[in-house]
Amino acid sequence: MISSQPLFTLEEIKFLNLLAQRFPSAQAASTEIINLEAIMHLPKGTEHFLTDIHGEFETFNHILRNASGVVRRRIDDIFGKSITEKEKNQLSTLIYYPEEKLEELRKEDITTAEWYYVTLFRLVEVAREASQKYTRSKVRKAMPSDFAYIIDELINETNHRKKEYVDSILQSIIAIDRAYHFIVAISRFIQRLLIDRLHIIGDIFDRGPDASKVMETISKYHSYDIQWGNHDIIWIGAASGIDAHIAEVIRFSARYENLDTLEDAYGINLLPLLTFAITHYNDDPCECFIPKSKAIEKNRDTSTRIATMMHKAISVIGWKLEGKVIKRNPSFNLEHRLLLDKIDYQNAVIKINGEDYPIKDTHFPTVDPENPYELTPEEEDVMERLRFNFLNSEKLQRHINVLISNGSMYLKYNSNVLFHGCIPMQDVTEFEMFNFNGEIVGGKELCDKFDRVVRRCWVNRENSESPQQDFDYCWYLWCGPCSPLFGKKKMATFERYLTDVPKLHIEEQNAYYKFRDKVETCNFILEEFGLNPAKSHIINGHMPVKATKGENPVKANGKLFVIDGGMSKPYRKETGISGYTLIHNSTSLILVEHQPFCSKNIAIKEEIDIISSRKTIEVSPNIICVGDTDIGVELRRQVDDLKKLLKAYQVGVIKER
Repeated sequence: MISSQPLFTLEEIKFLNLLAQRFPSAQAASTEIINLEAIMHLPKGTEHFLTDIHGEFETFNHILRNASGVVRRRIDDIFGKSITEKEKNQLSTLIYYPEEKLEELRKEDITTAEWYYVTLFRLVEVAREASQKYTRSKVRKAMPSDFAYIIDELINETNHRKKEYVDSILQSIIAIDRAYHFIVAISRFIQRLLIDRLHIIGDIFDRGPDASKVMETISKYHSYDIQWGNHDIIWIGAASGIDAHIAEVIRFSARYENLDTLEDAYGINLLPLLTFAITHYNDDPCECFIPKSKAIEKNRDTSTRIATMMHKAISVIGWKLEGKVIKRNPSFNLEHRLLLDKIDYQNAVIKINGEDYPIKDTHFPTVDPENPYELTPEEEDVMERLRFNFLNSEKLQRHINVLISNGSMYLKYNSNVLFHGCIPMQDVTEFEMFNFNGEIVGGKELCDKFDRVVRRCWVNRENSESPQQDFDYCWYLWCGPCSPLFGKKKMATFERYLTDVPKLHIEEQNAYYKFRDKVETCNFILEEFGLNPAKSHIINGHMPVKATKGENPVKANGKLFVIDGGMSKPYRKETGISGYTLIHNSTSLILVEHQPFCSKNIAIKEEIDIISSRKTIEVSPNIICVGDTDIGVELRRQVDDLKKLLKAYQVGVIKER
């Protein structure tokens, strides 16, 4: 009996007609099916995971250029002992910094025709090796347009009988004076191929001097994602016009004497704040607010003095602004941060948890003891001007839009869950719950709600009717005890500035950091995010790994990786290193530990690479193919759709075009 059931529904036919516009014949659909199924059998691309960059552009940039040491390893594998260590160093440096290194070699009269020929040949060998795991189509897309045809010919020509053909190409490049440009192009091509996907697990901003350069580099990268960190969230909030976040961004910049990032990189006019600070603090030594880098120095220059006064001025404004947020949100449980009203100016003490403690500074001329959280008219004016500048900085708005468009609170990618700080925990397998606008939530749901809040704040940043609650939740992410980005029960900024009582400086961590070493806890979190604990991992940063004290970045028998190794210079004393890269390729998980980077200039001139050590954490029993990844899931869906289209062509439901 012939079934009367139609082969395709009306909705499917509509969809297949749209798909037919891209694949107008059975042959076109068949070719694409063959192509996609072949791609799924290729080894997966190499992922690199980095975190807590904190404005350290030179280190970050070098790690990208040397692919966390992979470039040099490839050179060692390809050439072995056939070339000297000096030649390997020169070739490596040339790939990292082609323009700068070529200029130096030109000045030294090294760039002869013979040198160019040998160097071109070696670069082609490295490029050929780097391209092996990808389709020719993907490799072509990665090629610089000016030399795409030439590079394609060179890296795909392995027939020894055509050696003269290859030689003639190389000689022609040299003869027509294009060797310099070709070296630059193929070096960038190599860099691109060695990192297929870049994951940035938070904290791009603050502490270091060049966050804007880091953002500019990331925004132009070929494939990346970002998981927001607690320091990123205050920049997102500031660019969204949230006053408390604006004050916090400036406070951090002043504390680390990085105001140039705001003024020069982002064009934020700080003159209103400076004028205000001079008016109220010119005769105040502001000892508690001297930038960290200059705190122990006796001779301080004018710029440090200016930063110090601005630091105090914006700190006081910030404490007032956060006080307002706390007062209108009792569910945040942050009353312990309301300290401006606890100061006894006459006796120079502050009452905390019912006890009086000496306070180091009582000169707060803009604080009304009777109404300490109200901004003065001058402070209101300063904040209004700053808010205008943050909302109208083209470059800042563009960079934060990159954070929003390519970022999130967490990411599930190829059986890994990535988040910056923590998933707030109450016990080994119990999430800490939070009253989110009357709804009690925790775990993944809490992260999802915060994610949506941040996006709403950004979209509605200039909407005067935007709900204040959203902006307050965005502020809570910076310092709230149940914030996945903060991960502590309290922030003791005020106490650290103004008291010398160690117990008041303690910032107790969320229980996540106690239980993250347990396999049971990690499995519980992985299941919460819909991942198979048997083959999945958690990757995060935020808390620097104290390598000098023997702390291991690998937790819970390899279930969890903490890859904050102290790229930020202020952390290097406790970490002893300069960052980690986790590399996930088609065969293994590798943890790379980086030693402090000298400088770009020294690296180029002396051909000194960053010293990195590798440790293989996990080896896959089989090669991980594209079909085993999240991209593979999408490709299978496309293949299924194309097979339906092919069937529709075959039975005549859709006409070939």
